[in-house]
Amino acid sequence: MSTQDISTISALAGAYSAHTGLKESTVSTYALGDGKRLRLYRKGKADMTTARLAKTIRWFSENWPADLEWPQDIPRPSKSKPQEAA
Repeated sequence: MSTQDISTISALAGAYSAHTGLKESTVSTYALGDGKRLRLYRKGKADMTTARLAKTIRWFSENWPADLEWPQDIPRPSKSKPQEAA
């Protein structure tokens, strides 16, 4: 994971945490499934795959508060299309 990727995830987590009042560890649990994961990425003690990065950014996009502007310097993924029933 590049420094840019860490900055992206950190910026999203920081804005989300500040706006919602949730602790960073709680946001990390919601977005990454582990309360320590964001801190480990920042310290360079864990690696993130490209797929995991995309999934995490998508989580933030899908759960982003309606009254909080998405950071302009971070591309926002397009909304997922619901799958049709077979």
